[in-house]
Amino acid sequence: MATTQKQEQQAQQGSSKPMMRKPVFTKVYQLKPGTSGHTLIANVLSSDTVLHKGRAAPQNLRHTCIAECLIGDETGTIIFTARNDQVDLMKPETTVIIRNAKIDMFKGSMRLAVDKWGRVEATEPAKFVVKKDNNLSLVEYELVNVVEE
Repeated sequence: MATTQKQEQQAQQGSSKPMMRKPVFTKVYQLKPGTSGHTLIANVLSSDTVLHKGRAAPQNLRHTCIAECLIGDETGTIIFTARNDQVDLMKPETTVIIRNAKIDMFKGSMRLAVDKWGRVEATEPAKFVVKKDNNLSLVEYELVNVVEE
């Protein structure tokens, strides 16, 4: 019955798109290994390019650029892996909104990344002070198999 009411409301509004829900913003300290779908606001503290490939001959192939950026909010910091166009947005001292991010594990530590389904946007400067002493990427995780008897 609830879906019928929503469909009637959409028909009255004249749109065939489903209603958008408001994003739930996550804090850095809430990030856990193997999770995805995170939306957060963070300040960029540093950005280091780790891979820059480019070919001069074919015009249809994209250049590959990967940067590791230290980002954070008032609860902690984490390393964000920026790819291609995202690298240009991730300049130090800027504030970004990261949508639909996931946690990748790299050598036992957490890295935040956004694939083609996510988005990175620059926004107005945030009013919080970054907590630099809580870097979640420095915590090393190990996969343990539990045998049930």
